[in-house]
Amino acid sequence: MSDTVQQNLRGGFSRSPWVTFTVCSLALFLTTLDLSIVNVAFPDILAEFDISRADASWIITTYNIFFGSLLVVSGKVADQLGRRRIFLTGLAVFAGGSLIAAVAPGLGVLIVGRAVQGIGAALLTPASLGLLLAAFPTERRTQVVAMWGGIGALGIASGPSLGAFAITLTDWRAAFWINLPICVGMFIAGRRVLIETPRVRSEHRPDFGGALLITFALACIALGLSRSEVWGWGDARTIGVLFLGVATIPLFLRRQGHHPEPVVDLALFGSKSFTVANSAALVFMGGFAAYSLNNVLFLRQAWGYSVLHAGLLTALPPVTVAILAPFTGRLASRIGFRPLVIAGPLIVAGATLTFALTIGVDRDPLSFVLIGEVVAIGVACFIPVNSAAAVAELPPLRLSIGGAVNNTFRQVGAVIGIALLVAILGSPTTQLELVDVHQNGWLMISALSLATAIIDLAQPAVKVPEVAPTAIPSKTLAATPAEPGAARD
Repeated sequence: MSDTVQQNLRGGFSRSPWVTFTVCSLALFLTTLDLSIVNVAFPDILAEFDISRADASWIITTYNIFFGSLLVVSGKVADQLGRRRIFLTGLAVFAGGSLIAAVAPGLGVLIVGRAVQGIGAALLTPASLGLLLAAFPTERRTQVVAMWGGIGALGIASGPSLGAFAITLTDWRAAFWINLPICVGMFIAGRRVLIETPRVRSEHRPDFGGALLITFALACIALGLSRSEVWGWGDARTIGVLFLGVATIPLFLRRQGHHPEPVVDLALFGSKSFTVANSAALVFMGGFAAYSLNNVLFLRQAWGYSVLHAGLLTALPPVTVAILAPFTGRLASRIGFRPLVIAGPLIVAGATLTFALTIGVDRDPLSFVLIGEVVAIGVACFIPVNSAAAVAELPPLRLSIGGAVNNTFRQVGAVIGIALLVAILGSPTTQLELVDVHQNGWLMISALSLATAIIDLAQPAVKVPEVAPTAIPSKTLAATPAEPGAARD
């Protein structure tokens, strides 16, 4: 009996799985949108709070740090308490964080709001993926994950343009106010259409201590990189916080090898496809997060464009990503992951190098848009296919946790990428200096994209994504999401 028939007999598909896909994809879009929606408002926030770029970078990195470090733990909490319940809880927390950020009187409160948003996003994302996987039969899941990943890429890419349109109506706070009605609508829809999945029984709590360690490590690394231009690379503060961050990572990994419910199950890395895909995601997302911020700051400060004008110049690439992502996912099922995850970063590397070599003081919006379109093609080739490659060799019970780990690597990459960009941009004062530092930013992004392509040379040449039930030894089924029909509490 097929998975679909069994699900229907149990009532698992009492509603179309595409209804669940819509709600869960909107949740992912919202959480990834907030990774970059404030980028276009950076100059306004800098002016209102009278802060440096290094300080303002925490508006982005705080969200990324909490989002990335809590993803897997949140996924396991969702497995144990119910994914629908945690999905709705995550929406409420995300809305609360958006409200705090929207009314923030200063940078400190704004960063607290972003931290709360990050926690909400961490609750939402794995719960939404788990609900999504439970709604579709096994043979469709890899393609669905690729589509889901493409929507995540669309969210990140469209942040600056959508943020610009919202901010133009009032001010930078609109980037956070806009989340509230969306969260309310999704909460109502989620209560009506989402079906609770069976809970996973476990005698152990998720590794909250491990999540705390990786949060501390990321915060230290981001602090050291972003403040290096202010403190100096040789300053004891820079060296000290970077050392603390790096030294914490081995402690974290050691804990992961012994904890019964680790943040990152090291057994997953027995899959070559999983290992390569996550390594590539870490590096690529470092460049992609930096690219989004670099472009917007260049338009706003080096070329002096308004918020709306900058938003219009960055509006087309997200549409291109949305159009191409489903096609690249289907193409990967025919030709394999490897060609696309190599070609995508190479396209981005070439395009960002072109940015660095050709975009200068004189305004040339047409060239800016056309080169951005080439970058969008590369993004559409890489992100959705990389998402599918990360889980392609995992057994069904490991798909959700594998997707959460892949998202964690993305957010960690984004934290490092933004911190590196802030260090490279420094504090320019003239237009020529602004152009020069942003060209250096594009060169860094090009180098990270090229490194991604080199990493992906090791990606297995799999032609048809299949779920291998014995590909990876599982330490405990309690650490994996329950399939429909599993034992209930």
